[in-house]
Order: sequence, then C-alpha cells, then structure tokens
Amino acid sequence: MNDSPLAALRQAIPGLHLKTDPADLEHYGRDWTRRWTPAPLAIALPGDIAQVQAIVRWANAAGVALVPSGGRTGLSGGAVAARGELVVSLERMNRVLGFDAVDRHLVVQPGIALEAVHEAAAAHGLAYPVDFGARGSCSIGGNIATNAGGIRVIRYGNTREWIAGLKLVTGAGELLDLNRGLVKNSSGYDLRHLAIGSEGTLGIVVEATLKLAEPPPPAQTMLLALPAFDVLMRVFAEFRARLGLQAFEFLTERGLRHVLAHGGSNPFDTVYPYYVVTEFDAADEVQQAAGLAAFEACSEQGWILDGAIAQSQAQAQQLWRLREGITEAVARYRPYKNDVAVRVSAMPQFLAEAQRLLGEAYPQFEVVWFGHIGDGNLHINVLQPDEVDDAEFMAQCGHVTGLLAELLQRHGGSISAEHGIGLVKKAHLGSTRGDAEIAAMRGIRRALDPNGVMNPGKLFD
Repeated sequence: MNDSPLAALRQAIPGLHLKTDPADLEHYGRDWTRRWTPAPLAIALPGDIAQVQAIVRWANAAGVALVPSGGRTGLSGGAVAARGELVVSLERMNRVLGFDAVDRHLVVQPGIALEAVHEAAAAHGLAYPVDFGARGSCSIGGNIATNAGGIRVIRYGNTREWIAGLKLVTGAGELLDLNRGLVKNSSGYDLRHLAIGSEGTLGIVVEATLKLAEPPPPAQTMLLALPAFDVLMRVFAEFRARLGLQAFEFLTERGLRHVLAHGGSNPFDTVYPYYVVTEFDAADEVQQAAGLAAFEACSEQGWILDGAIAQSQAQAQQLWRLREGITEAVARYRPYKNDVAVRVSAMPQFLAEAQRLLGEAYPQFEVVWFGHIGDGNLHINVLQPDEVDDAEFMAQCGHVTGLLAELLQRHGGSISAEHGIGLVKKAHLGSTRGDAEIAAMRGIRRALDPNGVMNPGKLFD
C-alpha cells in the first residue's frame, strides 16, 4: 500500500483516528452483501464535523474516493470499499446532541444506533417510530442515506417523514444546514430530501434533527397461518378495514424453517405454507375484540387456518423474532437479495406473476420470501447452494433480476424499496427511473460533488 496519501492526510488533520490493520480494512470495507473483496486505502474515524470537512477537502486535493460508513447493515453494496477508497466511518460521532420538548425534536450525530435513538426518545416519554430488525447495529446516518423503512411503515412511513433537518458535508467539503427543523419552509428547493436516500453520493450526513411522536398505543401481536399466497391481500384488506394496523408482515414456511433452525420457537404444531405477523391498536376491550372479530371473519372465509395471540410482551417478541430473524438465519447462505416495491393496489397481480417468474427461473435454488405487504414491499432472498460457485450464482441471479425489473416496470414498481441501489442494482435503475430523471440525478450529483469523490460507482457510474 502506498502510504503517501495517508501521510498527507495525517499531516492535514492532526489527531484524526485512522485504521490500517488488515482485519480493520476487511471489517469496515464491506457491508452485509459479502459479495465484494474489501480493499480500502484506510479507515478514517472523524470525531466532529470539522474533521469530516477536512477529510473531504483532502480527498478532493488528493484525488481519493470516499465511502461513508455507518453500521454497514446495507444489502445493496452501498457501503462497499473495494477500489482503494478511504472509508469514512461515523461510529465515533454517536451522541445525542439535544432535545427540544416544544418542537419534539431530538438532535443526534449520524453514528448513533437506531436502538439508542429509541431509548433516548423513550427517556422523554416519546417515540422515534422507524424500526426494523437491525436496530441494534444500524446507524441513523445509514438509515437516512437509504431512506430506510422497516416494519411500521404502514403506520408511520419511511425515515424521510421523520427528518426535520440535516447537516450535510457535500462532496466539495461545504457544510449545508438543511431546513433547520422548520415545519413550514417554502424558500426554494428542499435539499434535505435530496440527501435522504442518496446513498452517500452527494455528501456525508453529520447531524440530524429527528421528529418524535407520541408512543404508539398498546398493541396486540398476532401470528396468522394462511393456506395460500393469493389470500394475503384479502386478509390484509379485512384487517386494515377493521383495525388500527401498526404492522402487517408476511413470511413463508421456508423462512420460518430457517429461523426455527436458528433457535426460534414455533407456536403451532402444524406446518403451514404462509404466515403473517400483524400488530394493531389494542388499548381497550373494544379494540381487542375487533382484532378477534377480524381473525374470525377471515377464518370463516378459509383465509386463515390458525393463529396465535401474544399474551405478554415476551410472547410478542417471540412472534416478531419469527419474522425479524430471517435475515440473520439465512446469512450463512450468502443470499442474493431483491428488495422490490409496487403500489399496494398492484400487489395481488404482481405477487402472482413474481411467484411464477421466480419459480420458473430458480428451479434449483431455494427462494425465501418475506415482506411488508401493507406498504407494497417484498424481500426476496435467493440462497446460494454450497456446490454452486460465486460467479455462476451471481450470473444467474443477475439475469433473473433483469427479468424481475422488467416485471416491476410493467407494474410501475421499484427495483429498490428501502435498501438503495448501491452496486447490486445499478444496472436496473432504468427500470424504475426514466432517462430524463437519471440525467437530472447526475446533474445534481455533479453540483454537490464536482470531483466525484463521494461513493463513486454506487447508484450509477
């Protein structure tokens, strides 16, 4: 490794924490995709905004690319550093900076874990409602970079809805203070929303002002067993009409089997082909009775074959683990992941066609489905058999993803619902965005990152 760029970096920013140990380069240079060999120049761990700005300015002068890094729980290769980039890890910038009780805002640094944000909000009697299984390891900066969704989008929306303000260090090293927590602000373009979901290609988020909400009302958690794929949306429609849904998540028998093998507990004696974990408002006896009535109505129609109702918070967590534990349970197979979205109204037809497509395309591979049915988001995990080498597996999955992208385009959907485009999906961006849109995106990127140092190769070349 040529140490001269690092020597210049050390000289430019005295006191900057740098890691160059091979184990650190491997650890920080990859995300959960595990598909690229990490090869970063080094790992920089700034402690404040001034150091982030200095790193970006050095990168422009030295011609070194930067890869912003949070918890690296991404699934699209957005945080991969495989071409000698400098990884900029925000893990040292992990504090709560302030709380405003009147505006109900929590100001945080980007490296703080989502779970720590939940705890900080709860300490003030409020809630930050974005939530998903990786809450203990993902960071707020990474959530913002991908506009992460999760299990309660049906009630609360994506990360975007909960960002009142951002501070962004652009690819030119300038510090932008975006929106400043205002509820109303019609003073030109809202660059805050350009930064959200930009996958680190426009700059580095260095501070976020988060909106907080009232804690959700007491909820009831149910696990439902379904006989067939095509009744999913019927059950969803019935529950949505009768209940205040907070979450509605589906998984297949295959996904459940992997979680059980990984240490989960099955509340049923019988194996069923499809399952739903749902959570709904149950603050009083009326709402609790409405949940049972919805269950009974669907059972009478033959749409639900069995069910389990959590009688405690511990039981609710056990039921949720059956859904949230899938990603961890299948990780050893290094799955190829598709994260797709269509309008909820288009979901029934898309589900039928996608299931048929994947069944024909992957006769020899195991496919594990799960997803957020209530917001039109499906996760498709194709498991790599031990006897199939990486190149063959990736080639076939890439080909089928192209077919899936075409299907999504016909249904007006998106090839990435909440994981971003990164390296994995950039060949299929055109199925979701038109040529004029992509050209505009390139122009925005050039304006904020004129020398192309911010996460190059991600989203588009």
